[in-house]
Amino acid sequence: MTKPLDLRLRDDDVLDEIELTANLIIAASEADGRLPQVEVDAILGVAWPTQPPTVP
Repeated sequence: MTKPLDLRLRDDDVLDEIELTANLIIAASEADGRLPQVEVDAILGVAWPTQPPTVP
């Protein structure tokens, strides 16, 4: 017999990671090509003090 799922268990950090990943997947699926690093950073909430490095 299996134990019932304890719905009180919650990991907010993991839930935040899942939400960020889902947002990236949605943005990538809606994009015509590769997502620019600036857009990825914006989705992830990363702030650059200057311009981000360019990717060749």
